[in-house]
Amino acid sequence: MPLIRSASINLFVEILLRIAFLSTFCYMESMTPFTRVIQPSELHDNCKFPRHDSYVPTSTLWSIVLSVPCVLSLLAWAFCSDCNDALEFLLAWSLSLGMTGVLTDTAKLIVGRPRPDFFYRCFPDGVETPDLKCTGDAADIMEGRKSFPSGHSSLSFCSLGIASLWLCGRLGVLSRGRGSGLRISVTLAPLVIASCIALSRTCDYHHHWQDVLVGSILGLSVSTFCYRQYYNPLTSDQSGIPYIVSGSSLKYFNGKPDISPTKDTREETSPLLKKEDKWI
Repeated sequence: MPLIRSASINLFVEILLRIAFLSTFCYMESMTPFTRVIQPSELHDNCKFPRHDSYVPTSTLWSIVLSVPCVLSLLAWAFCSDCNDALEFLLAWSLSLGMTGVLTDTAKLIVGRPRPDFFYRCFPDGVETPDLKCTGDAADIMEGRKSFPSGHSSLSFCSLGIASLWLCGRLGVLSRGRGSGLRISVTLAPLVIASCIALSRTCDYHHHWQDVLVGSILGLSVSTFCYRQYYNPLTSDQSGIPYIVSGSSLKYFNGKPDISPTKDTREETSPLLKKEDKWI
C-alpha cells in the first residue's frame, strides 16, 4: 500500500509539472517581446514582404499537433493491448510539447526579431513615418516582433517528431525490421508533414528561413530527448518498448513477449507491469 501511495504521488507531480509548462506557455504567448532597434536598411531589405494569410492557420496546427499523438496512443492501447505503451507515450509527448512551447516563446521574447512582413504590420498603408514610429495595430506589431524561432516549426516537429520516433521504434526500422520500404515510409510520413508545415511559414512570409530551421531543430531535439527518457534506443532489440516493460524480467521478440516452449515461461508471460510500478 505505501508503494502504491508513493507511485500515485509521483504521478501526480508529473501531471502538475506538465500543467505548469502549459500554463507558462499560454502566459508567455501574451507577453511583449524585446523591442529591438530595426535599421532602415533591414526594414526595407528583409521585412518588406507582403502580408499573407497563413497557409497553415494556428487552429489547423493545433489540430494536427494534438490529434496525431493521441491517435497513436489509442492505437497502442486499443489494437496493441498495451496500456503501458499508451501511458508512457502520452507522458513523453506531453512533456516534450510543454518544454518546446516554453523554450520557443522564451527565445521569441528575448530575441524580438521582426517578421518578413513587419513593414506592413508597422505601416499598413505602406507609408513610413520619418521617425519610423509604427502606425499599425498594436497586437499585429507585437506579433511582428516574434519571428525567431518559428513556433509552427518547433511545435510541429516536436509532436510529429515524437510520433515518428514511436513508429520507428514500434516497427523496428533501425533494429529488427531493416530493409522494409513500407516501414520506412510510415516512419517518415510524420516528418514530411512537419516539414511541409514548417516550410509553409516562409511561403506566407511569416518567418525567415533561419527561424524555420532553428525552430525545426529545437522541436525535434526536445522530442528526441523526451522520447529517450521513456523508451529504449531505436537501434536496440527492444526498440519501441518502454523502460517500464523492458526493465522487468519479460523478454521480447519483435515487440511481443517471447514465449519459448522449451523452458518454463510462467514468469516471462506474466501480464505487463502495472502503470503505477513506473512511479515507485
